[in-house]
Amino acid sequence: MKKVTLLALALTVTAAIFAAPQATSPAAATVVKPIVTVPGMPAVINPLNLYSETGANMLSPVVKDDLERVYVPNLRSNDVTVIDPVAMKVVDRFKVGYSPQHVVPSYDLRTLWVANNAERRNDGSLTPIDPRTGKPGKAIPVDDPYNMYFSPDGKSAIVVAEALHRLDFRDPQSMQLQYSIDVPQCDGINHADFSIDGKYAIFTCEFEGSIAKIDLVNRSVIGYLKLTMPSTRFKAVPTSTGPINPADTEICSSKKGMPQDVRSSPDGKRFYVADMEADGVHIIDGESFTKIGFIATGVAAHGIYPSRDGKEFYVSNRGSHKIHGGLNGKGSVTVIDFASEKIVAQWPIPGGGSPDMGNVSANGKELWLSGRFDDEVYRIDTSTGQVVKIPVGKEPHGLTVWPQPGRYSLGHTGNLR
Repeated sequence: MKKVTLLALALTVTAAIFAAPQATSPAAATVVKPIVTVPGMPAVINPLNLYSETGANMLSPVVKDDLERVYVPNLRSNDVTVIDPVAMKVVDRFKVGYSPQHVVPSYDLRTLWVANNAERRNDGSLTPIDPRTGKPGKAIPVDDPYNMYFSPDGKSAIVVAEALHRLDFRDPQSMQLQYSIDVPQCDGINHADFSIDGKYAIFTCEFEGSIAKIDLVNRSVIGYLKLTMPSTRFKAVPTSTGPINPADTEICSSKKGMPQDVRSSPDGKRFYVADMEADGVHIIDGESFTKIGFIATGVAAHGIYPSRDGKEFYVSNRGSHKIHGGLNGKGSVTVIDFASEKIVAQWPIPGGGSPDMGNVSANGKELWLSGRFDDEVYRIDTSTGQVVKIPVGKEPHGLTVWPQPGRYSLGHTGNLR
């Protein structure tokens, strides 16, 4: 009787040992809690990849009748060049307001807004483009629209009034002012991305060498973070057609950075900030708002674009530390793996160039970037890095590729989710 009892006890203990790992197994440990978003914001489908709904050809039914086009705002010729990416030729060109900076897809994906910030003037405007026809509408007067984003709940367009150190929250249709958030210590406020739950945004302060964290719920500035500079940076000398040598650096003569574009990691925990003076990408912990790393990429790191599978991101290196650089600079594109934060490819622009802002094609096979100082745009094969150039207007800037996958747009040249 005693032996049977001991055997039963042993079997019970053994069963318990094998049952226990179900609660602590690797599979169970990777269970992720759903993201609690701000009211009105679309649900986060995959908490580990906020880009999950922007995969290759995952187009919303809303854009099914839109023309396949690349819209290029030309800063110095005050117009937009329209490219048919299939025929690989310019098919239209039309005038817009003074100093067009970016072409911005609206939150509801129905309008493309040209942000004409009228540099050093007071006649800024937003020109709507109907993506179904590719034709512009009547411009709406707006103060200093250098760039534009949209609140994650879709209730506001956020006009980035760079010269005024201000974020103007406006009705996303009429552009009537709702309220403003002053950001006095953010000289050169321009680019941004949003937390995975929609509660805050991080904006870059180009002329302060810092970033600002904005509380979107309480409509206030949480704080500022000065970005430390690396001890060396890349030499801004004419490029060759060969690969960039990361060791080709010089003593960093700049005391502060010039941060540009910013994008979130797929899990929303980190933000990557391209810095034109630091020649690379700062890694920022979003919650603690601290810098935790840096990745050297190339001369004048500028734009950041995730791949369609959310595994990599492309950094456009503009090739010159100057705001107004020369022709045929040391422009390039760096490909970085999100998970390891390691560089997996370097693509120099053949013969030199100045890759600036743009985006990835709907199928993920092409990266389109404006050639800021060379009056051209680049179509880059994302599997090989091969570059094709197309001449456009004077000083092309924030081009957008349309249509793009995703449910809604947070602005810029197509930060879709």
